[in-house]
Amino acid sequence: MPIIRVTKEFRFEMAHALTDYDGKCKYIHGHSYVLKITVSGKPVDDANNPKLGMVIDFGDLKKTVTDNIIERFDHSLVLSNKAKLADNLKREYHNVEIVAYQPTCENLIIHFVKILKQVLPANVSLHHLQLSETATTCAEWFAADN
Repeated sequence: MPIIRVTKEFRFEMAHALTDYDGKCKYIHGHSYVLKITVSGKPVDDANNPKLGMVIDFGDLKKTVTDNIIERFDHSLVLSNKAKLADNLKREYHNVEIVAYQPTCENLIIHFVKILKQVLPANVSLHHLQLSETATTCAEWFAADN
């Protein structure tokens, strides 16, 4: 059975600020993110399996990503733990994520890769992630490069 890649797209809204940055992104601002996740694997070839012909059920992939990334980051404010008021904001507002990195598009995608590697089924490999911050900018991660 050949290796097949499947991709699912997710959309979410998120705000962030880049601590000590030298441009406009040092201020709290938001984006409409688009996250594309590509996994690879062999389609199920067991005729008795209800997932016959699938690398992963798109519904299962959706649930995994939604439960572990989208629910956590959608409509959140993400700040580095080095941001001066991060702890105060976390106490005051419900959906503030304090992270141990600068929340750039590049670092967010690395974080998402780490999360997904822990929760994807063993028979499915993470192949590629693309995180678009705007309609014209994105960061990409490829397993082959890492």
